[in-house]
Amino acid sequence: MPRTLNKLSQLKVTKTTKPGLYADGGGLYLQITAAGVKSWLFRYMRAGKARGMGLGPVHTIGLAEARTRALDCRRLLLDGVDPIDSRNAERTAQRVAQANEMTFKQCADKYIEAHRAGWKNAKHADQWTNTLATYAEPVFDSLPVSAIDTALVMKVLEPIWTTKTETASRVRGRIESVLDWATVRGYRAGENPARLKGHLDTLLPKRARVQKVTHHPALPYADLPGFIKLLRAEDGIAARALELLILTATRTNEVIGATWSEFRLDESIWIIPGERMKMRKEHRVPLSARAIALVKAQEDMKQGDFVFPGAKYQKPLSNMAMLQLLERMKRDDITVHGFRSTFRDWAGETTHYPREVCEAALAHGIKDKAEAAYARGDLFVKRATLMEDWAKFAEGD
Repeated sequence: MPRTLNKLSQLKVTKTTKPGLYADGGGLYLQITAAGVKSWLFRYMRAGKARGMGLGPVHTIGLAEARTRALDCRRLLLDGVDPIDSRNAERTAQRVAQANEMTFKQCADKYIEAHRAGWKNAKHADQWTNTLATYAEPVFDSLPVSAIDTALVMKVLEPIWTTKTETASRVRGRIESVLDWATVRGYRAGENPARLKGHLDTLLPKRARVQKVTHHPALPYADLPGFIKLLRAEDGIAARALELLILTATRTNEVIGATWSEFRLDESIWIIPGERMKMRKEHRVPLSARAIALVKAQEDMKQGDFVFPGAKYQKPLSNMAMLQLLERMKRDDITVHGFRSTFRDWAGETTHYPREVCEAALAHGIKDKAEAAYARGDLFVKRATLMEDWAKFAEGD
């Protein structure tokens, strides 16, 4: 009578190389793929359907152990238990046990590390770490991430929601992101207790009602020509960088990070790549004649890639240099960023340029999604005229 079990020998397992399934009996098979990979497979019927369960690779699981594992599977089937379902349940239980050991801080650290490379500013990771360490972790303490609920999130947010609204809003968003990450990784389940819409917004007052709107102190546009004359009397790279910033209505990081490869002076264009823009979208800046002259003047002291180099080679001008310049000029009543407001006030109150042209000059996105869907161009030609008029106004013309 032929054997129904233990049909294979160790020699046959070792020597057989032809792709296929080789039965050992009792549902156990040696499986060899077209690539020559050998593994163990347990095949069985469940509710009229054929199922296959991998038992491990041959190089790790020997013949004897494979037979033991197959025997365990047959015993489960005898008890009315599906082996695959049983294994999945065990793995789920292991993940739950692991979740009970994963704290919010551990999840936050892993989330930050996973996203660090995608953040534009290297300081972003530090900001995440510091705000969560300051506000969230003292409340969540060493609790497992699966135990964090709405009451705990509220305990974090309520003390700062009306006094530090902007910070509280960022903390909430960061908690929500970390908890979403933990859910996807299987460390927690259910709704996110830090979700704002349809959840926390029913418990917390609206930001608009409690947050004080603060504007960057800006120079009145009528005072700009006089300021430009004083600025041109200042020595140093910071003064030249600040004037270019004013004439192009750009941001500090966009100016100090400008490289020679971004400028096409013969076409009067400065192209700032998307990775350096707040909106992560390429911004073409039309250059006035004075702006071109400022950039060309920097060629005389060209060193490295940056148009406005810092004290160290291949390092840009410090992001504090222009602010310190304003302090030396005894203009601590205004800020560098405020010159964008100066430009916007001038354009809105003294010119007839359409709002969308002025907003495009500031690289502001269109908030209305329907309008944005049809706005394919960047209004460059119209912006070029606008920026030339702005430069003439700054000259006092």
